Amino acid sequence: MNLPQLPVLPDLLLPLARRGTEILSRARDASPDCEALLPATWPQARQQALARVCACSDFVVVQLDRCPWILAELLERKILERSLAPGEIAADLQARLQGCDDEAELMRILRDFRNLHQVRIVWRDLNRQADLIETCRDLSALADSCIDQACQWLYPRLCTLYGTPLGQDGQPQRMVILGMGKLGAFELNLSSDVDLIFAFPQRGETVGASRTLDNQTFFIRLGQRLIKVLDAVTIDGFVFRVDMRLRPYGASGALAFSFAALDEYYREHGRDWERYALIKARVVSGDQQASDALLQMLQPFVYRRYLDFSAIESLREMKRLIQFEVQRKGLAENIKLGGGGIREVEFIAQVFQLIHGGYDPALQQRALLDVLTTLRQHGYLRRSVVAELADGYRFLRYVEHALQAIADRQTHTLPHGEADRARVACMLGCADWTAFCEQLAFWRERIDKHFQRLITKPAVGWSEPGVAEWRALWCENWTETAVLPRLQQAGFRDAESAWQRLCTLRDSAQVRGMQVLGRERLDIFMPCMLLAIAEQSEPDQVLVRVLPLVEGIARRSRYIVLLLENRAALRRLLSLCGASAWIAEQITRFPVLLDELLDAKRLYNPPAAAELAYELNGLLLRLPEDDLEQQMETLRRFKQAHRLRVAVSEIVGTLPLMKVSDYLTWLAEAILEQVLALAWRQLVARYGQPRCSDGSPCDPGFLVLGYGKVGGIELGHESDLDLVFIHNGEPGSETDGIKLIDSAQFFIRLGQRMIHLLSTQTASGRLYEVDMRLRPSGAAGLLVSSMTAYEHYQSRDAWTWEHQALVRARPLSGCPRLAREFLRVRGAVLGRARDLQTLRVDVSEMRARMRANLGTRSTAAGTAGKAFSAQERFDLKHDAGGIVDIEFMVQYAVLAWSHRYPELLRHTDNIRILDGLAQTGLLSGTEVRLLQEAYKAYRIAAHRLSLQKQSGVVSGDRFHDERQAVMRIWRELGLF
Repeated sequence: MNLPQLPVLPDLLLPLARRGTEILSRARDASPDCEALLPATWPQARQQALARVCACSDFVVVQLDRCPWILAELLERKILERSLAPGEIAADLQARLQGCDDEAELMRILRDFRNLHQVRIVWRDLNRQADLIETCRDLSALADSCIDQACQWLYPRLCTLYGTPLGQDGQPQRMVILGMGKLGAFELNLSSDVDLIFAFPQRGETVGASRTLDNQTFFIRLGQRLIKVLDAVTIDGFVFRVDMRLRPYGASGALAFSFAALDEYYREHGRDWERYALIKARVVSGDQQASDALLQMLQPFVYRRYLDFSAIESLREMKRLIQFEVQRKGLAENIKLGGGGIREVEFIAQVFQLIHGGYDPALQQRALLDVLTTLRQHGYLRRSVVAELADGYRFLRYVEHALQAIADRQTHTLPHGEADRARVACMLGCADWTAFCEQLAFWRERIDKHFQRLITKPAVGWSEPGVAEWRALWCENWTETAVLPRLQQAGFRDAESAWQRLCTLRDSAQVRGMQVLGRERLDIFMPCMLLAIAEQSEPDQVLVRVLPLVEGIARRSRYIVLLLENRAALRRLLSLCGASAWIAEQITRFPVLLDELLDAKRLYNPPAAAELAYELNGLLLRLPEDDLEQQMETLRRFKQAHRLRVAVSEIVGTLPLMKVSDYLTWLAEAILEQVLALAWRQLVARYGQPRCSDGSPCDPGFLVLGYGKVGGIELGHESDLDLVFIHNGEPGSETDGIKLIDSAQFFIRLGQRMIHLLSTQTASGRLYEVDMRLRPSGAAGLLVSSMTAYEHYQSRDAWTWEHQALVRARPLSGCPRLAREFLRVRGAVLGRARDLQTLRVDVSEMRARMRANLGTRSTAAGTAGKAFSAQERFDLKHDAGGIVDIEFMVQYAVLAWSHRYPELLRHTDNIRILDGLAQTGLLSGTEVRLLQEAYKAYRIAAHRLSLQKQSGVVSGDRFHDERQAVMRIWRELGLF
């Protein structure tokens, strides 16, 4: 696979190419030395090379603009346009470090050195002055030099502080650093991090300083200093990102291990993926004798002395997990991990190495292209197959370098921007992006075809190899030291905690007391579930949230069987538990909700208002009219199921915030309609019908008003219901049943019955908490008021804050005639003219009391112009500039101006009332948009916190601009 040596720049990139000329001009003006080394007249070939590099690489442009001496030095030393000899990079760095005595200076020198050689390597790669092998070799040599010489610089200085570490033989110890992955194979890419393992030959202690350390502690501190020197981002950039996760026990393991500890770990706990990783391991720093001893010690673990066909199963499992991540994260365009990508070529080569390498030493190589050549020479693969794999691999590595050359970012994903696509196509010698994509698709298809033939087998069900390993972990008496690496390998960050939780479940009385059949089912299910948990992005979190459910359903094997037989349902369960603590808690409390996971289409598509009411009515019609218990359970299960569907839709993004509140409000309205109907039938069956004010039988002559969130169509997942009950009974009349009671008493009992049906705790929980404190005279008033009494109270006795609450009040269910009457009363009460100064005082004083009682101490006051800090807390609802401030402003506006603009009374939700304020010109469009966007942002954050079972309090510096805008508008309205 040959690439054009001099790709032609498309017109789109010509303006970017001219950046090189501008940089040179500034460099000449800035320094006489640069003017001499960068003459105005350059050879045409060099001018074209500069143009190509500046057009394709922002990284090079930034470096040359920041440090024009880089190009001057590269030209002066004549190393820009020639290959370097082995050891030349190391010698260059060694010379630069002569006389360096300060760690900050060390870091600066290393970064300048890295940037200089990175510019040189990118220049040569993009202009095809170096082939793939040379580019990767120079990058790896650059990393080797920086790692080794930084370690050599740091070591004597730590010895001065802590003494020299001695082994058991009394000899000084030096750190041995293993380079893993592409670094180990001299295949480093343009923006690769370096995978390292730190080791030292023997245990012992330091000598020669007042403070003695054991050798492991010494080398851990040395490793920490080395990582800082290489990895820390300073004004000069970084040297190399350092990844230590391939060490024993991963991120939870010690940073440095003795040779003996490494040997014991790999013999006792080493996994197949670690064999795969160690194939490319190479010592990049350390004395030669100790390095040879370490590699010889590791060899038997990597290369078995027999044909090891189990390796192919391990690689299949690894590939399957990668494919799952590709699908889950949408990485299909990732040229490394996606189908037909770089990783598949590596897997093909390494499966032969792991299977045959123990008895065929020719396969014990690090570089992939060398391994492919050996596979052809030794007859493992046909010549044509090797040729396609090698050419496809080279093409993908060139693409990888092109992607990373643009901005020195470690990316393997194809760009979406037009300019970057033009750059990539140009760097690969293609006429345009379409031609590049065709060539890329060709090579990926060829690679994937060979991979499928050699590695992949058809997916199987619950008998797949991964389940067998998890079954052994669950069912056998594994020690903690044996199981923790497996859990870490599976992605558990806190493997010890995960194992303790599994042991607690396995040893619980609930599980130990199970019958044989149930225990057998659980023992089949747990490995399947653990395998599925390990595929989640946050397995620790999912395990914590799902184990209480497993314990709860352990003896109810119907649910175990449901999840066993419906793998998709299990995956949905785990995904949802990972996404929301609230969902996990709901399913744990009410396992019947597991049935909802069976139908994805239904789960992710909650019905509209009319469908909700129709469905609930149909469910209740199937029940006997006198079976109250079953009716209450049906109502509760209906609410739980649909509330779950709404939460799931919110999490996956199919329902925006406003629609979430709409659905939750529709759900409450459908339930209230049925609860009123049930309570009415029960009371009428017992007492007969009451008489309405016109003397006719009431049917029902009762109205349920919604205030607060339900009235404003803004219900959340855990919202209670602010309700007020109104009746239209005839004063002094009685019911017409066998057992007579006063009509007013009938309606009070009707209200009590509704509250009982809504709030009674049953096995399926309660429907809603009900708050009746907004009724006339509050807790001291009658539970149910007549419309006449309600109108009298609102017109004459209600406080301003009660009129504020009335702004959000609307009929939810009950008598249509009463609903119309209520709207008339509401319009008359809210639409009367008021003294604005008195209104401002009333609203402001009520808001101040609420802030004092409900807001956080640090931010409730809402000082004008105050800069909120992260150390403070912000209550999204109650603090200054929060939700309630916006609600109060809306309510103030309605009370102040609806006598002139009755259209403000049309709606009860804040967003549409704000629209009305803009349409009438009472608030500017800009102010309204600010308030609406802030209101939505607060509510979105509150919803997300609610789904994670967290309070609606966030860091004080969040929503800074929104809060300031809300407080400003508050003051502009004359409120204080």
